[in-house]
Amino acid sequence: MTTTDELKTRAQTLKLYGLLAHWDEISDQDWVVLLIEWEEAERQARSLQRRLSNARLGQFKPLADFDWQWPKRCDRAALEELMRLGFLGEAGNAVLVGPNGVGKSTLARNIAHQAVINGHTVLFTTASGMLNELAAQDGDSALRRRLKRYTHPELLVIDEIGYLSYGNRHADLLFEIVSRRYEEKSTVVTTNRPFAEWGEVFPNASCVVSLIDRLVHNAEIINIEGDSYRLKEARERSQQRQQKRAKRKPRAKSATRKEE
Repeated sequence: MTTTDELKTRAQTLKLYGLLAHWDEISDQDWVVLLIEWEEAERQARSLQRRLSNARLGQFKPLADFDWQWPKRCDRAALEELMRLGFLGEAGNAVLVGPNGVGKSTLARNIAHQAVINGHTVLFTTASGMLNELAAQDGDSALRRRLKRYTHPELLVIDEIGYLSYGNRHADLLFEIVSRRYEEKSTVVTTNRPFAEWGEVFPNASCVVSLIDRLVHNAEIINIEGDSYRLKEARERSQQRQQKRAKRKPRAKSATRKEE
């Protein structure tokens, strides 16, 4: 049973000041419980929609449809542990390393989606999108505002580090983001390059060693090996189209004979 005091506390949390002003008059009415429950449910739904919109996850395959048999190497237990989100409470990081098309982005998006569902603020971005946006800011105040956008969320997912090369300015900006979040908030990174090759991603940048050091400290590093799943799907679609064309050809011949 919900007590009157508990209901009043919930009304105060919701800031239902009009209701609270007449609390002694209406607190024993049955509709008060329903009103507070409706308001809580609506606010939770709106909060979820807002967090999902701000997270910018885009379209992705749910983890239930992920083909765990396709990668030649993939620590499923470690990834499922990340999905439980314990690392967020420890301000831990995660780094998913592997070649193109093995599902790194899909897995990262699923972790991010799970965090949103559980009430956390999340932002998903590509490395190029984030770094180019930051580098394009004119003036210190504009840059500070943009940096806040990437340092504020409880979980930041940076996708596709290593697909492009960057100059020193971009390396410094990434170092700034990682440093501000270090031991404060969690960051998930996907990359197609082992850390030994990050010097090629950020050539001549003096901060690369320090950047990696902060990123991997208290981090779960998961290596995924295998062929591109996207290439596999493309081949399957091509085969399906060929089979459909092969089935249509005999029908066309039969139709021609009837006409004769």
